[in-house]
Amino acid sequence: MDTLGVVEVNSIAAGAELADGMVKVADVDLVRSSTLCSGRFIIYVSGDREAVETSVNFARAGQKRLSGSFVISNVSPLLLAALKKGEPAARGEALGVVESRFVSIGINAADIAVKKSEVRLLKFVAGQGITGKSFFVLGGDVAAVREAVAAASEALGDKLVEAVVIPNPAEAMATAITGGVR
Repeated sequence: MDTLGVVEVNSIAAGAELADGMVKVADVDLVRSSTLCSGRFIIYVSGDREAVETSVNFARAGQKRLSGSFVISNVSPLLLAALKKGEPAARGEALGVVESRFVSIGINAADIAVKKSEVRLLKFVAGQGITGKSFFVLGGDVAAVREAVAAASEALGDKLVEAVVIPNPAEAMATAITGGVR
């Protein structure tokens, strides 16, 4: 898989129907199809670029309730790993925390961030328990984290809630935000 399609819908029922249509219209794998807070629905599909574009374009064409959609080619393996399971921070590394108003654009911003600079994507949280927003945590040296956070912030534009860089986080905080320190 080299391409990830992300579609966010403002209706659970419409999202379920849309996910069904997306996998029927193109040869894609349904990676995730689930509810988010605030009655939204998220759909991730993967496959080759042409199939993913066909699937996402199908969603765009008939869905007035779309709150976001992206096709990410050459998706970063760091993003894919973080969507499945996060990893702990390393002792002494700087952390960047970027918060987005929506999940779909947050995924795109995370991919841009890890492609811009030598950072690790430690965690991506999508929508549940945070009113449909998303946030991600980056780790690395201070300069790299600053560069990646700046790139993500620019990509988010007015969908950015807040972005911070913590140069030398306390171990307790690093554990709390990433789930551990190694």
